[in-house]
Amino acid sequence: MSRTTIEGATELVSPKDGDVGVYMPEKTTKAASNQPEVEQEQKGRSNHWEVRTQEQAYAYLPEPDPGNKSEIENRYGKRIDLVELTDNPAGRSLFINGNPEVGTNRDRNKQHGFFFTADNCIGCHACESACSEKNDNPAHLAFRSVGYVEGGSYPDYKRMNISMACNHCDDPVCLKGCPTRAYTKHAEYGAVLQDPETCFGCGYCTWVCPYNAPQLDPVQGRVSKCNMCVDRLEVGLKPACVSACVGNALDFGVIENTPENREQCKTSIPGFPSPEITQPNIRFQQTKSLPEEMSRTDDMPVKYRKGSDGQYKPVVDQKNGKKMHWNLPKLNSRENPLVLFTLLVQAALGTFIIPFSGALLGVESFKQFMASNLFLPLVLLSLGMTSMGLFMSVTHLGRPFRFYRGFNNLRYSPMSREGLGLALFSAFLGLTALLLAPSNIGVNTMLASLGLGLESELSSLVATLPLESVVVITGLLASASGLAGLYYMNQCYQIKARPFWNHWQTATSFVGNSLSLGAMVSGVVMLISLGVESLPLQGAMESYGAVFLVGLVIEAVGLWGHNRTLNRSEDEGGAAHYIQCTTFGKTYQLRNALLAVNILAASGLLIFGGFFEVSESLANQSIVDESVYLIVWASLSLINLVTVVIGRALFYNLVIPTTMPGAFFWKNKGFEQHARDIGLADNPATGVAPLAH
Repeated sequence: MSRTTIEGATELVSPKDGDVGVYMPEKTTKAASNQPEVEQEQKGRSNHWEVRTQEQAYAYLPEPDPGNKSEIENRYGKRIDLVELTDNPAGRSLFINGNPEVGTNRDRNKQHGFFFTADNCIGCHACESACSEKNDNPAHLAFRSVGYVEGGSYPDYKRMNISMACNHCDDPVCLKGCPTRAYTKHAEYGAVLQDPETCFGCGYCTWVCPYNAPQLDPVQGRVSKCNMCVDRLEVGLKPACVSACVGNALDFGVIENTPENREQCKTSIPGFPSPEITQPNIRFQQTKSLPEEMSRTDDMPVKYRKGSDGQYKPVVDQKNGKKMHWNLPKLNSRENPLVLFTLLVQAALGTFIIPFSGALLGVESFKQFMASNLFLPLVLLSLGMTSMGLFMSVTHLGRPFRFYRGFNNLRYSPMSREGLGLALFSAFLGLTALLLAPSNIGVNTMLASLGLGLESELSSLVATLPLESVVVITGLLASASGLAGLYYMNQCYQIKARPFWNHWQTATSFVGNSLSLGAMVSGVVMLISLGVESLPLQGAMESYGAVFLVGLVIEAVGLWGHNRTLNRSEDEGGAAHYIQCTTFGKTYQLRNALLAVNILAASGLLIFGGFFEVSESLANQSIVDESVYLIVWASLSLINLVTVVIGRALFYNLVIPTTMPGAFFWKNKGFEQHARDIGLADNPATGVAPLAH
């Protein structure tokens, strides 16, 4: 396939050339009794989709009107006619199910989109049923969903239904985020298509999409979504959901072309996330008056209030009151592997980089430690934590044995770049360990005990090669790769569709945890070195204490800024903070209190010379003082460990996406949890997916 790019952001794919000249069906109905004529017409059609003999006229795409001059650009400034942006505009085939035939719709290379008239939607779910039937979806998946918002008071109580699927956006964040490159935006119809067979089930596209369009199937371990029914479009039919709509609420065609008998072509309605996130190709009509405030019937604490400009904006709906709870069991979630992955990798980065950079900066105790036999175990410990973290991230995938596909989208995806950075960090750590092995007494002693005679060869290798200089180079490469991985780890969570994460506090949390956990782990290794080699610990332990404190302060500053921002926020980020202060209120306070205690304790030790005195006592081999110091350091480390685990679990459990409203039962996280608790979810017809990934 040849690929072109729209403004350097979105890939348009031109499929392989196919046959041209496929006859498209006329918009007429034929009697079933007239079978010879029907069969003759069917022979000339593309067989992407079998057209029924009595297809209604409303099911066909509108014919291009030569007298109607279409817009050149849509309201976001993107071209509607995509044919000039492709390499070979004539006769490309989409190869749907391997079929090389090509449709002859003259608007085939124009951006198409859905048109939803909220005034007409009666909430019958016929569009959902037609879509699921065509795509053979299980009960717990729906490419198109109908939710609703409601408001007012009796007798003037109103409900507005919203039917939503993939909007085939001009700026598809799913395409940019997917690490496996399973998404493609085609020049044909402007369709954003996804290949479930390429997907390895990370679910990142479900995070970044504001409309809940990509659907992660925990049973199959992969994502799939609306494909715009391109097989139907190739034979001139509208998508299945549009053809099935009972109330004439859904329509489809070239974007910005207002359908017949419609008077509006808006980009947003109440409950629809900001179109500026992805520039979606859907337009709305909603002319009936609505109350000033519209509520969701699902458990999400968000409602919508009309502003002075007439637009509805999200506000926090404190539907569960303000009572604080612990809810510690609810911290256990399907994201547990990611909790362990991020904490282990961040701890590994700090464990290696802190003493290594200290040695390069000329701190004498770190220089001696790097030259000692304990530096190799520290490198191996960092490598082990990174490897375990990467393993945990793989277990989070729906198809873990396809993890290697995570590097397919280095051009766009921060996940791919994060994975590459951490993989290189591991590789350079391993290389550093290999270079340190020849000069390590422990390694030589072990080889001597094996009686293989390799220790003499290692000694000659150390004498002939400048291993110390090479170790510095590999260490620098490992540090640079690890920091790049940490940077893109932060970028993975800077998601506009998840305001709770889209804040600089995410970066301060990751950096602060890396410093505090790294100082904690490498400090333990430094203490162990006391019993192995006589090293000056005074400067090192003071440095570790300072780094430990800096990491805690950085995290605390980020939390303060996050709390300050979300307290004034009325979007989904503010709603997540409301849950944080109520559903998990006591747990949230415990985390903050533990962090404050740790900061005060570490500050006291540094200010009043605790680290200096204890280090000096350790140098004099005072058993009593050593025990006291170990107890103090272990206490600080344990408090920090509990703090970061609670904080990271809250990080994953609290986030509320800017997704579409659900119904009281369908697409309602609260009902899904209730169904699991009482066993109703065991009935597949309930439509609640099992807790698996």
